[in-house]
Amino acid sequence: MKSRVAAAALSLALALVTFYQFPGHTWLAQDSQIYVPILEHLRDPAVLRNDMLAQQPHVAYTLYDETARFMRATTGLGFREVLELQQVAARALGIWGLYLMATALGLPFGAAWLVAAICALGASIAGPQVLSFEYEPVPRGFAVLLLMCAAGLAGHRRLLGAGIAAGAAFLYHPPTALPFWALLVALVWWPGRATPARERWRNLAPLAAAALVLLAASRLQAGAGQVLWGHLGEAQERLQRFRAPYVWISTWPWPLIAHHLAVWAVSLAAYTRIRRDIPRELRVLLLGLPAMGVLSMPLSRLLLEHAKWTLVPQWQPLRNLLFAALAMQFLTAAAGAWAALGRRLIEAAGWFALAYLLPLQPTLTAPFSWRRVAVAVGLALVAAGVVAISKQPRWRWAPLAALAAFWAIPAIGGVVNYPRLDTPELDQLSQWARAATPPDAVFLFPDAARSLSPGIFRSEALRAVYVDWKAGGQVNYLADFGDQWWFRWQQTMAGRFKAPQFAKYDGLGIQYIVLKPEHRLARAAMFENGQYVVYRTR
Repeated sequence: MKSRVAAAALSLALALVTFYQFPGHTWLAQDSQIYVPILEHLRDPAVLRNDMLAQQPHVAYTLYDETARFMRATTGLGFREVLELQQVAARALGIWGLYLMATALGLPFGAAWLVAAICALGASIAGPQVLSFEYEPVPRGFAVLLLMCAAGLAGHRRLLGAGIAAGAAFLYHPPTALPFWALLVALVWWPGRATPARERWRNLAPLAAAALVLLAASRLQAGAGQVLWGHLGEAQERLQRFRAPYVWISTWPWPLIAHHLAVWAVSLAAYTRIRRDIPRELRVLLLGLPAMGVLSMPLSRLLLEHAKWTLVPQWQPLRNLLFAALAMQFLTAAAGAWAALGRRLIEAAGWFALAYLLPLQPTLTAPFSWRRVAVAVGLALVAAGVVAISKQPRWRWAPLAALAAFWAIPAIGGVVNYPRLDTPELDQLSQWARAATPPDAVFLFPDAARSLSPGIFRSEALRAVYVDWKAGGQVNYLADFGDQWWFRWQQTMAGRFKAPQFAKYDGLGIQYIVLKPEHRLARAAMFENGQYVVYRTR
């Protein structure tokens, strides 16, 4: 019991370190700009009723929105608070799962926590634009962490618990959970297992329950018309290639594809080094999930670029490459721990250095930095030395040594995971708009180009934005939205900034325009500060 309490406490503590220190967290910096307006409009249809992003949600096939609205209604907290609470809880469960995976290999307490902590540093997977530890509280991020928890439980042959965790992941984000479920079904029905059929079916019950709940929820929620079975037209393909080229693998440079193959090869080498210590359940997952990630590259090319299947841009199978990166981190860290326990310190340092490289040097296409390599080597030497004494009473140093990386990587390695996008001036603008303009007002930021500030404004001010770059990411999901977004973008934002056309804006239903101070006009402003000037269109 004491060990379980200690594991839970350490999981939560490390989750808080990852939240507040590194890799950190963001709000309204990426996809939460999409989800927050949708959640606000679903909660109150009068909010953002003139905003095309909020009017066309793509959350019919997830319980993310229902969970957030239920928590907000029962706790009285805002969406930011309830989503970040879920984010911390999911990180704690994911870290606990990584610890369970490490102990399933037979690693002692301190070494197991070191392996979990290294994986908790996260990894940025270039190409599909995904993270192993998402900075934002979004459905895919929750699902990945719940799958880590499920993998840890499966490693200890607790398949029903693994099914429950994977079922929760399925409810949050089905595309992310499906590869895991394919392997879990194989594990449950593995030939030769001395398990009664009744127990096998029970282990799969969480998947059936999750699928039924999701189906019922999708029928109760008014969707925006996602087309799952169909073919992309030429215009739709051109638009997606323009706005979301990361979905189309033909746009990736060859060194990026080589990087992912190299990551997979390193994970296989580490697997070979410690394969005798890996239980069968983890073998299936640690080999199967990365293989599915690598195979997603030719599969995506076949299904999207040749078959033109409309489901693929919504499913985005290339994001399964995150499993290859996560497996590399885990297996190299575990191989380093075993080598250190055997007093093979040079080998251990080599494996640990590979594990530390992902959060320090994201891809082979990134600028090479000897400073970051030196940080990885330094952290690896410390880890190898600490694990070497982890069997003795000083094992408590291993978790402390693991924590050092959460400060060394940003401070010494100079890694900045995300820029700060919210500013006092943007906050002032949002507060003014929320207090001084009608709830159904429509704004345009005609000189914002591809800036993310209009999306932050939309969520903070709860005022409609006529068109902005970030919202255009929905072209992957909704053909009608894509047509509407492209028309609005061409009408108001395409090309270089020109003098505002107030009569045209008024005819499009735009009441307010927001400009940078350098584009100030010779007319009275409704609001201005150091970064923004607001004008009425009539």
